[in-house]
Amino acid sequence: MELIVIPIIAGLIAAWSGKLSKWIAFGGSLVALAFILIKTQTFNPDGGFQFVFDKPWFSAGMHFHTAIDGLSLVLLLLTNILVPVIILSSFGQKNANATLFALVVGMQGALNGVFMSMDGLMFYIFWELALIPVYFICALWGEGDAFKTTIRFFVYTFIGSLAMLASLIYLYSKTPDPSSFSYAALVSVKLSVKEAIWVGAGLLLAFAVKIPLLPLHGWQPETYTQAPATGSMLLSAIMLKMGLYGLIRWFLPLVPEAVHFYQPIIISAGVIGVLYGAFIAIRQNDMKKVVAYSSLSHVGLIAAGFGVISYTGLQGGVIQMFSHGVNVAGLFLAISIIERRALTRNLDALGGIAKQSKVFAALFLIMVLASTAVPFTNGFPGELLLLKSLFEYKVVWGVLAGITIILCAVYMLRMYQFSMLGEETGGKYLFRPLDWHETTALVVLVGLALFFGIFPQYILDISGPSIKKLMELIADTAEVVS
Repeated sequence: MELIVIPIIAGLIAAWSGKLSKWIAFGGSLVALAFILIKTQTFNPDGGFQFVFDKPWFSAGMHFHTAIDGLSLVLLLLTNILVPVIILSSFGQKNANATLFALVVGMQGALNGVFMSMDGLMFYIFWELALIPVYFICALWGEGDAFKTTIRFFVYTFIGSLAMLASLIYLYSKTPDPSSFSYAALVSVKLSVKEAIWVGAGLLLAFAVKIPLLPLHGWQPETYTQAPATGSMLLSAIMLKMGLYGLIRWFLPLVPEAVHFYQPIIISAGVIGVLYGAFIAIRQNDMKKVVAYSSLSHVGLIAAGFGVISYTGLQGGVIQMFSHGVNVAGLFLAISIIERRALTRNLDALGGIAKQSKVFAALFLIMVLASTAVPFTNGFPGELLLLKSLFEYKVVWGVLAGITIILCAVYMLRMYQFSMLGEETGGKYLFRPLDWHETTALVVLVGLALFFGIFPQYILDISGPSIKKLMELIADTAEVVS
């Protein structure tokens, strides 16, 4: 409960605090981080759902019900670690004001609500609340035709959300009297295969848009590119994890009767996304577009691994969600640092930055290597487990998805080479030293990339028991239906 209330209160105070807003927002986000770290110390991975808060809300069948298990804890750690880093990195953002900082920390509360909700209606409400801050961040601080791009993003996600709500209402109507939106009640509903396919379609539409999975990715590249650095980091590092989380927390357990129908669809869409995103990224000169299409490729691999519904694939996907969040935030932060100094992020107009700032060049290189899944960086364990799960499912899917290792190295190292190495481009810019807040934010992200590359078992131990219980829940029904 505190993880929802504290950031929202901090956001409300920050909105009216003028020059102090960034410190109030930053402080509020750190208090939330402290709470989740304290809960992590007392969390028992084998204990199921813990830290339960359950009070009637609108009616007896609608509760304000939150709880944390290993799966949600990983996403809560990601959210509450990254939001303070994102706020800190935004100190130097052009036109940053109280409204921006209030929106970011307020979004932290909504995201925490998504990952802790144990009531279907509550999950939907926080799902929608998380959309509002990032919409205004992208629309008000974006570049180019940001308003049009943000409207497209809003339409995509709103249509998906309505489809999800329709599915949840249908499941609610099927729960035993008295009807309930509680997670336990919704999971207990037994559907026919036909019903499950239709209900699953509504849920999958919402989650596939947010991930995004092909062909529902149309909003993503331009939104990531035209959003301010703060918006790009929030969208790519945390918000798209809502879709991946929804896929394994809500979609698979609520419609296990339709697992065999949707499994090839999810896997094929994910693997095609891996290849599509990678091939498009290679051709980009805008650094933000390189990372945007790279993100599309990486989350496609996670979704495909989830689609296999094996312990290896689900565990690989969970650790890769965490790792991708850290890495993509680091990449967008580095690009923002470059753009603030060079006044461009076009690779054709960059070069030689490493000669001017060796420290930044080293930190940026680590984030690039982590994104390419170099051993002993955080991108390696998850990608290895995901590819292993796909090979075990069907060799052809594993081979196709495995091409991402080569392609990712090509477009990431190309981006680094063109921007950081070679000759300075005509002396057009002087790459001044990093500000303290930029250095701090980047060092934290680099530290996370290295720490979880060396000690990935920390996350796997947290999520493992919850993943096993989730698989048992799905398998019991899926086997009966098949």
